[in-house]
Amino acid sequence: RIIDFPLSNCANSNINHVGVLTQYESSDLNSYIGNGKNWGLNGVNCLTAVLTPKQTEEGSSWYKGTADAIFQNIDWLDSLNPEYVLILSGDHIYSTTYDDMLKLHKEKKAECTISVIEVPIEEASRFGILETDKNGNITAFKEKPKVPKSNLASMGIYIFTYKTLKTALIEDAKDENSDHDFGKNIIPKMLEKGKRLLAYTFRGYWKDVGTISSLHQANMDLLEETTPSIDLFTNQPNHRIYSEDTHATPQYIGKYAIIKDSLINQGAIIEGKVSHCVISSQVEVEEGASISNSVLMQGVIVKKGAVVENAILGPNTIVEEDEQLNVGNKEIALYARG
Repeated sequence: RIIDFPLSNCANSNINHVGVLTQYESSDLNSYIGNGKNWGLNGVNCLTAVLTPKQTEEGSSWYKGTADAIFQNIDWLDSLNPEYVLILSGDHIYSTTYDDMLKLHKEKKAECTISVIEVPIEEASRFGILETDKNGNITAFKEKPKVPKSNLASMGIYIFTYKTLKTALIEDAKDENSDHDFGKNIIPKMLEKGKRLLAYTFRGYWKDVGTISSLHQANMDLLEETTPSIDLFTNQPNHRIYSEDTHATPQYIGKYAIIKDSLINQGAIIEGKVSHCVISSQVEVEEGASISNSVLMQGVIVKKGAVVENAILGPNTIVEEDEQLNVGNKEIALYARG
């Protein structure tokens, strides 16, 4: 799952206290995360907490934005008494450790350090774009500018000195005109006040999978033969990606199955044709079915004679016998149904 990447990165960085902020229809995700044991985040002196919007006498309210989500959990942060806080997005695919970023933050005595990556200038308007001086100090920041002045994009990865962060969040919560968002409000206001913000340049693979097409492309990138986006089979302990231990049976490949250029997870049963696909656990592809250039999530069943092209099939989706999904259409389609 996508959440495996940031949680694995935290584990590989020896971060012992992790809070995962969830809200809308999050029961499945909350259950999946559990106490963090699948990522080694539940041992001695470790803590993984799933943090949902606060319940008060007046009821509960959704997180109003990224900054409000952190603000609503200030009490939890205070209980840990941190000197620094790392804030991550949950819908990004990349593999890294945060040690060097924290080292830079400390050495330069920054109040906020933002991980950045160069993007094609024609795509820059999709991101928070910043400008820096020759020493890496951030001099300007604009969330999704119509006319970008730079191609240096924020990755939504922040290290804050906690004292500074707490003050900024409290002030932002009082502002009725705020969107309570890091990119739109917190970062620009810190710059206005002359706070020291640094850019940390990331030079690996990174994909924001907030859209259907980007999620599909990120999965397809895993299949690249020469330079895969992320090596899921690496022996380097600091770059392993951990996931739920499902204790599933081994994958089964039928006598007449044809599989080309695909990743097949444990517990999958493949008796049909699979080409350039990522197949999750507990997926069944029956004899005579054909799947190409697609992502099948956990528990999908594709029945006899069905054809699926250029698609993402959500968990437990059933494709009926002889059904055709997205055949001949190059645009990526998402199907989620039982």
